[in-house]
Amino acid sequence: MQHTIIEFKARCANHDRIRDKLKQRQARFAGTDHQIDTYFRVPNGRLKLRQGNIENALVFYSRENRAGTKQSNVTISAVPSDSEIGVVLAKALGVLVAVDKQREIYFADNVKIHLDEVADLGKFLEVEAIGAADDRGELQRQCDEFLREFEVTADDLIAGSYSDLLLAK
Repeated sequence: MQHTIIEFKARCANHDRIRDKLKQRQARFAGTDHQIDTYFRVPNGRLKLRQGNIENALVFYSRENRAGTKQSNVTISAVPSDSEIGVVLAKALGVLVAVDKQREIYFADNVKIHLDEVADLGKFLEVEAIGAADDRGELQRQCDEFLREFEVTADDLIAGSYSDLLLAK
């Protein structure tokens, strides 16, 4: 399945403040997931295997690394939790890095909000407005609205992915 996502990722020391705002907004809580994202070596874009209690998928995406909102073009395929595909991909491509995180997952209509605690990195907020390529303007508007509502500053914004932050350590 292919999606266009307008997203941002930011450092967020105060998850309680974001939870309060999500409650006021009546966002749907989907649960807390312990996820391991294994990134594989690929010539372009990013390929990761997400393994969790709630979400299990093979995800390929490309996006520009810059702070602020950015577009991701994502192709995703569900993977059974007991799949051996990670072993096959590791042998074929090699592992770049693994990201270990606790993730609270919320939905406000088509917008997915994550409160993440990433091992060795800290606490983060991620917002993904999900739709089709021709929805880009509306997805951008939604993402900008959450930036304002959650009072995210330019200093809080992260340019890359958790994998980039771990590799830079």
